Amino acid sequence: MQKLGMVSALAAALVMAGCGEKTATEETAQAKSQQTQQQEAVTLQTMTEKQAYGLGVNFGSQLKQTVEQINSVGLSLDMEMVKKGVEDTLSGNPELSQEEIQAALQELQKQHQEMETAKRAEEGKKFLEEGEKFLAENAKKEGVETTESGLQYEVIEAGEGESPAATDTVKVHYTGTLIDGTKFDSSVDRGEPATFPLNRVIPGWTEGVQLMKVGSKYRFYVPYNLAYGEQGTGGIPPFSTLIFDVELISIEG
Repeated sequence: MQKLGMVSALAAALVMAGCGEKTATEETAQAKSQQTQQQEAVTLQTMTEKQAYGLGVNFGSQLKQTVEQINSVGLSLDMEMVKKGVEDTLSGNPELSQEEIQAALQELQKQHQEMETAKRAEEGKKFLEEGEKFLAENAKKEGVETTESGLQYEVIEAGEGESPAATDTVKVHYTGTLIDGTKFDSSVDRGEPATFPLNRVIPGWTEGVQLMKVGSKYRFYVPYNLAYGEQGTGGIPPFSTLIFDVELISIEG
């Protein structure tokens, strides 16, 4: 409150110096004073106030994320204009008709899809080239074997049990990373082994795990065409070469 008093005193002094004319500095001071008073008026003491405020925060957060996601492909939606659209709607005075809004949003969706497709294609080209270069160099390393399909592997720890067939269900521990070391999945981190039929996973796993014996640990280097292909999935970009550390715990049947 002391700070508010100082601002008011400064504004009064400027009015006197300007012989009653309203200065730009005074307008700024008054705007700040009004903003402070408005902020102080929001007490957030009652549950109803908190509920209304929380609803606004959640809506604002979702709206902000949506705009950032749209702009991430190269578009440039103005957040201030987005806010104006919200304010005009809440006041009941939108400046565009529903038909105009629908046409604009349809065009936005089209632009976003086109730019996102172009961006993914450019990223895919980069990941493809990086993966091919990585595998070419990796194949020269001691202990790395390459199968006819292009799958690369190395034995970290040999096992003495049986090897599974493609139709078997296996229990494994594994960690998956991109070639830059980014981890995208790990049963080890979850603290629970994964169990799945070998014929229902990516081709690199179906082929690779059949090379293992129960109790062994292998490292697989999986080309994109034996992994998630040209589309990628989740945190895995398109055309990504993947690295998996796999421990074959048991064959479930």
